[in-house]
Amino acid sequence: MYQYFVKVVPTIYQSLGGNAINTNQFSVTEYTRSLDRDSNHGLPGVFIMYELSPIMVKFTETQKSFAHFLTGVCAIIGGVFTVAGIIDAFIYHSLRSLKKKVELGKDT
Repeated sequence: MYQYFVKVVPTIYQSLGGNAINTNQFSVTEYTRSLDRDSNHGLPGVFIMYELSPIMVKFTETQKSFAHFLTGVCAIIGGVFTVAGIIDAFIYHSLRSLKKKVELGKDT
């Protein structure tokens, strides 16, 4: 026995130019089960169940401003400087503690 469950979601895609495309999104789940010849359970065949969604999805294409792009670039640069500062501080304190140990005559 083969069962297929099809879910359909109505969708509108609106581009930057204002063109609207009405379409649907589909998802399919399949279920297969073998039937025993000795038992009388189950009906052989292919069954397709449709589920139409009452909710519509709307995708609207938008364009981000130059200020948004500039903010993102500044955030990346700030993150690089922060990570570089953390690494620099780690190296500095590690070398400083090693130098103190060597001055005291303690070998690692």
